[in-house]
Order: sequence, then structure tokens, then C-alpha cells
Amino acid sequence: MNKTEPRTLPGFMELMPNEQILFEQMKEKIEKTYQKFGFLPLDTPILELSEVLLAKAGGETEKQIYRFDKGDTDISMRFDLTVPLAKYVAKNYGNLSFPFRRYQIGKVYRGERAQKGRFREFYQCDIDIIGDGELSVINDAELPSVIYNVFTELGFENFTICINNRKILNGLFESLEQKENGTEILRIIDKIEKIGKEAVIEELEKIEVSKESISKIMNFIEIDGTTDEKLQKLQELNIQNETFQTGLAELTQVVKYVRIFGIPESNFKVDLTIARGLDYYTGTVYETFLNEYRELGSVCSGGRYENLAEHYTDKKLPGVGISIGLTRLFYKLNEMNLINADKKSVSDVLIIPMLEDLSIPIEIANNLRINGINTEIFLNDKKLKAKMKYADKLEIPYVIVVGEDEVKSDVVKIKNMKTGNETECQIHNISHVIRLFIDNN
Repeated sequence: MNKTEPRTLPGFMELMPNEQILFEQMKEKIEKTYQKFGFLPLDTPILELSEVLLAKAGGETEKQIYRFDKGDTDISMRFDLTVPLAKYVAKNYGNLSFPFRRYQIGKVYRGERAQKGRFREFYQCDIDIIGDGELSVINDAELPSVIYNVFTELGFENFTICINNRKILNGLFESLEQKENGTEILRIIDKIEKIGKEAVIEELEKIEVSKESISKIMNFIEIDGTTDEKLQKLQELNIQNETFQTGLAELTQVVKYVRIFGIPESNFKVDLTIARGLDYYTGTVYETFLNEYRELGSVCSGGRYENLAEHYTDKKLPGVGISIGLTRLFYKLNEMNLINADKKSVSDVLIIPMLEDLSIPIEIANNLRINGINTEIFLNDKKLKAKMKYADKLEIPYVIVVGEDEVKSDVVKIKNMKTGNETECQIHNISHVIRLFIDNN
């Protein structure tokens, strides 16, 4: 019989068990941080009706959609978690409490060109706060606090949350009579980190922005200094444009409350080059960078949008949100050896029976599990040496051998596989002793 070669589609990540354990630990830390701030869990379907999912899609996004027919139904796979959120809020509006704070961690799908570090199936970790009619800008200041807590929980210290407000940029363009080119100018500015100043100037010239306007735009985004100095310099530009002044007032308030939320000055800054090219961001925008590894790009981004569900309802539902692309982040950190997938098992204890009747070893395992201790029992008929080798290879911390002598004496030895030390204890007291070991390590 011909064998089929086992292979995985390009752009889909599969991990070894030790890597998957680390991935799950990162995901759990993110989720627990989201919950710490009172965000509610949400899980929307991977598959949606195409007419619902693609209500706003167009351009490159629509080209990347996985779309197919099943019978008479036109179906698409979700390409982000924001559009399904918009549908969910519009559909369940009457049953939700506002502001609606939700988090969702799930897989999304994009048919991008397969390349190293870019995935077609990947996890996004999103939080959003949705208002009913209005939403205080102070919410925009809370999300950097969530970002700060997430990345410190993941073990990072040297990172910067860059904050801007698109109204400032839009107001600048209006004052330069470049409103028609505003979106395109934002897209170009958003690329300055990747392509550099000269290339940005060239692209602005291609869309026929005047040299005088280009000069003012470049001088604007090169405003430097401390956070307070930047805010002061923006004020000193004396741009008499309502949109600009609104954006500056919002940014000033966000900075004020970011400090009150306890984020160190070293972990955030006003960055006037942060534009966020997506059309639906209308106010505050964020990008987060690991300072020593800027080549990773933004590891968490997001912003404010004025009307989340405009394609599904007439109700105005403003919101602010952030997203962490966990799959790409994990892949890059792992590739650069910045994280260590050194845990090879989730078991705290391996019980090795050396008996024909497994009743007592199984009872011990049951009792340990009841007491919250991850316990594995070796059920296959192997020699003791092979069983110990199994525990050693998976780096299971503690091993308990249960034989005839242990059953008769009601005493077992708990072996610490790292130190080789053995501790005797009575069978009924095993869970207590193991818990002490775990808590003290």
C-alpha cells in the first residue's frame, strides 16, 4: 500500500510538546491579565456567513479570505476577531451591559503568501471596550496599563508603548489642505519605521503633496523631547484647526491618566509617527515595541474607533481595543532564543507501579489529582529502569515507586529527580508532602 507523506500546509504552525507547553503558558498569562482588568471572555465561531463577515471587507483583506460554499451557504473563515465582535455586539445589543469589556483569544485565518514568520493560521489575543453612544477617552488610557501588565507578566522589562492620536494628524492635513490625501499620507507615514525618511518623502511626492507641505509634515513627525516637551511643542505649533485641537486635548488627557494608572515613564512615550493604517482607527492609537528587538516590529497594537458596528446597526458603538499576535510573537521569540521551551511535561508526579494489582497506585494518583497535583501513572509493563528513564527524559520532578513492600508498610519514597534525594512518607500523607515540595520550588 502506498504511504502518504505526513506534511503540514505552509503557514500553519505545529510545535513539539515542550514548545506547546510554553506557548500555552504565555497564552494563559495573557488571559489571566485580561481577566485581572475585568474583561469578559468571548468565543465567536471560526466560520461565518460571508455576507456578514465581509460587510466591510475590500482590497487586500478580501483577497486573503478563505471562502467556500457548503450546499447553498456561502461561508468564510474569520480573518480577525474585531469583525466577529462587531457582529456579536450588534446581534446581542439588548442583552449586554455597556461599556462592554470583552477579551477573546482565538485562531484567525488569512491566505497570505507563505513566508518565514508569517502564518495563515494564527492566534490573536484581543481586548476591546465598547460604549453605547459614547465612551470616555480615559478608557484609552487604561489599555496601555493592560499592555504594561501583560508584557511584565511575560517577563519583559525593556519595552515601550508608543501612543499617538490620529485626529492630530488628520487636523494637520486639513490645515495643509491635504484632507483628500489624508488616509494615503497616514499609510505612508506608518511605514517610516520600515522604509526610512527619504523613502517616505519620495512616496509623498508621488501623490503630489507640495514640498512645503511635505516639509511641515516631516518637521511635525520629527518633534522630539520628553513626553511633556512633545505635547508643549504640539501646542506651540498654534494650528487653529478643531480636529487637531481635539486630538491634542485627548492625547494630553490619555498621557495624564496613563501616569495615574502607574505606567513608568520608561515604558511609554508619545510617538507622532504612529499612524496605524487601518481606516477604522479614528483617535488614540498604540504600538508596542521590545526596545532591544525592534526587528520584531510591533508586538501589540490597537486604537480607538468611533463606530464598531456601523455595517450591522444604526446604533453608534464607539470602542477602543488592542491585539497581540501571539503565534508570530512566540515564533520570533523562540527563533531568537529569547524564551526557553525547557519544560517537557505538565506532570508534577509520576507514579510507577511495580504490582500486578494497580488498585492502590491508582488510588494514590486519584488522591493527588483531587488535591490539584498533576499526576501521571505509568500503566505499561516495563522494567523499573525503563520507567525511571521515561520520568528522567520528560523531566518529571517527582517519582513514587509503589511495590509490595510499600503497600505492606503503608510507606513510600518520593524521589526528587533533580537532586536524587528521597523522602519517606505515609501513603495517606503523600499529597501534603508533594504540595509542600511544589510550593517551595
